[in-house]
Amino acid sequence: MDAIKGMGVALVTPFNKDGSVDYSALAKIVDYNIENGTDYLVVLGTTGESATLSIDEQEEVKKTIEKANRNRIPLVLGIGGNDTASVARKVQSTDLSSYVAVLSVSPYYNKPTQEGLYQHFKHIAEACPKPVILYNVPGRTAKNMEPKTVARLAQDCSNIVAIKEAAGDMVQALELLRIVPKDFLVISGDDMITLPMIQAGGAGVISVIGEGFPKAFSDMVRYALNGQQKEALDIHYAIMPLIDLIFKEGNPAGIKAVFEQLNLCNDTVRLPLVSATKDLKKDIALAMASFTGI
Repeated sequence: MDAIKGMGVALVTPFNKDGSVDYSALAKIVDYNIENGTDYLVVLGTTGESATLSIDEQEEVKKTIEKANRNRIPLVLGIGGNDTASVARKVQSTDLSSYVAVLSVSPYYNKPTQEGLYQHFKHIAEACPKPVILYNVPGRTAKNMEPKTVARLAQDCSNIVAIKEAAGDMVQALELLRIVPKDFLVISGDDMITLPMIQAGGAGVISVIGEGFPKAFSDMVRYALNGQQKEALDIHYAIMPLIDLIFKEGNPAGIKAVFEQLNLCNDTVRLPLVSATKDLKKDIALAMASFTGI
């Protein structure tokens, strides 16, 4: 599925200082990414603080991104949760005409078995009229989806076409790439190991750092996919300090501090998240000033 190869970015939801959604800034961030090489956009993912958006806000965020995008690049919509039946109802009732795929996160808090994870995603795939991208992020869900479960889903459900793999484990990523069907896409969900994952056969990344530095990071991904390893490594090593910094106090506080430096939005996040500390923002500003890829 070519539409989700390369560099996708998990869009933030900018907020005004009073905590309301800054739709104007959101449109600017969409333009900034498209104009600087982002291949596709992920709407209402974890980085977008979707858990703290009302239903009305979620709808307006979708409309804002769709309007700003103007069909220039593909869109992926985040629809996930830990109640299988409600997720299935949502994928059936949502207008998905503007989206090439649905990104669905592994159930959080419930801690299902591998069989439970299989049945959850099988049920969602049967309900979903669009291709489904699995999202494995055990650091947030408290449960790892094992490669054998992913491979089973890929074999049994024709519209489960990819996984965003964010366990941060290269050994697991290699096992995934070894056992999934050839046409199944393994997408990095961890910026720091994007390059080695692509070198091992991965299809790209759904990135956080990439939305702040879309030209540099999308160049790195393209170089890697084209086998231009020296060029890819040069960018990878240059951007590593920034990747460390933006996740130091949690996501999306770090990337919003980057956007504040770029004058695209302010650094406001919604509780229970808090904005980056002054010290971290200072470190990010210094790292940005010395980063030659901007």
